[in-house]
Order: sequence, then structure tokens, then C-alpha cells
Amino acid sequence: MTYALELRNVSKHYAKFDLEDINLALPRGCIMGLIGENGAGKSTVIKLILNLIQRDGGEIDVLDTPAEVFSAERNAAIGVVTDECSIPDQFSLKQVNDIMQDIYPNWDKAAFFQLAEQFRLPDKVRIKTYSRGMKMKLSIAAALSHHAQLLILDEATSGLDPVVRDEILDLFLEFIQNENHAVLMASHITSDLEKVCDYITYISKGRIELSMEKDRLLEEYGIFKGSEEQLLDIPEDAIVRVRRHPYGAEALIHREGVNGAFHTERPTLESIMLFFNKGTQR
Repeated sequence: MTYALELRNVSKHYAKFDLEDINLALPRGCIMGLIGENGAGKSTVIKLILNLIQRDGGEIDVLDTPAEVFSAERNAAIGVVTDECSIPDQFSLKQVNDIMQDIYPNWDKAAFFQLAEQFRLPDKVRIKTYSRGMKMKLSIAAALSHHAQLLILDEATSGLDPVVRDEILDLFLEFIQNENHAVLMASHITSDLEKVCDYITYISKGRIELSMEKDRLLEEYGIFKGSEEQLLDIPEDAIVRVRRHPYGAEALIHREGVNGAFHTERPTLESIMLFFNKGTQR
């Protein structure tokens, strides 16, 4: 297995926040979802990957090159999309193309205008007249038009309606049909990640709580709901987190730890994140 992205024991220290021992590996041909509450460290991880800030420890390889080593070819192979369009509002599509041709040596004009047509982006008006969804489509079209191998998306579908999000998610799935491509997708919309991701990494308070294949994650864990008395019957080492309510309790458990002896519900990524964030040890 080859990796588009590897982080090994990465750390970054601030006065009031520490990112510590971050380890993740994104295989080529895959999409990894990066989840976590606000302030968990997701954006800091992305900035470290892009070498926008210096790490205090560990190693990062991006497309087989250390993150801190400048490579014009490697940088051109990374497409970045954030929740805000960074393309100036006064530009038209033609002007965006002209500027990008000067920035990226491998800019593909035909691919850009083909995507603009696919996204139904008006070509005779300025970007400032675009809706939020259209601006996001423009950012994605630009990221895909310089033959990127790695897409890094920071809340790229945030605030978009379900129809637009579904269209964009399909594009990401199409992108990774090339087994040399990969996507790192930080998002609060966990339902989107469940649709498209191969791997999930959950970060909380600057630490990675879990990082594994999405399907294995959703199969490995189960949610038990019952009374406090029933909870006592579950083996202690099978319980990951517990959330208590006035009417009883629910627990995130390892399914194999109970061997089918207890009825459990299939979790969602959101429910797993809530258990890790708000649950307690038994």
C-alpha cells in the first residue's frame, strides 16, 4: 500500500492548546474523513500538512516528499478547498483561467471550462454575483484543473444545500477512481463522510482518538440502550463510553466483547463522536 499522506508523531504547541502525537496515513485511491469538535485541531493539522505553520515535532510526508521541502511539482499536485472561496470577487471565469495559467505550469484550461460548464457556472458575470454553492463549485473546479493528486478539503461542503453537496460528493468519488489520487476531507457533516469515506480519523482536544477504515469502525462499535442495572451486565472491557440520562443509560461498546449477548444498534459517525466527546468511563 502506498500513501498520499503520512503524519508520524506530529506535535504543535501553543500557549493554550497542544496538538500531540498525531499519527495518520491516507492511502492513495481513498478518501479520509477528519472529524472533531470545533477547536479540536483539524485546521491545525491541515495547516501543518500544507507547511503553513511549523510543527514542533514529528514527520509529515505529502506525496512522498517531506512537507517542509519545497517542490513546485508536489505543490502543484495538491488541490486545496476551504469553506470560503479565495478567488477575488471581481474576477470572471476567463480571468480566473488567465490567472491560474500563470500560477500552475500544468493548468488545464479545457478541464477548467468543462467543469465550469458541468457546474453550470455563468461565464459572463463576476464571481461576486455567484451564490455560495456556485463559489464552492468554482473553488473545486479550480482545484481539479491543475491535475491534483491530493485534495485537501476544509469544510468544503459546509453551508451548501443537500443537492449541491451530493453533486460535489459524486465528483470526489469520481476523482479517486484514479488509484493514484486521494482526498483528505475535514467536515462537520458526518452524513457526507459516511457516504464517501474509506477511512475516518477522529481528533479531540489535540489528540487522535481513533483512525481506521470507516466500515470496520461502524461494524466494530455498537450502541447499547437500557437501564443502569442492565449496563452492569455488560463486561467492563467491552464498554468504551457511557452516556447517562434520567430515563436510563446508553453505552458505546465493542460488539465482539459481548458476542451477541446484548442487542445493540448500529452507530453513526456522529453518535460515535458524541460518545467520545461527552461520554464517560463506566
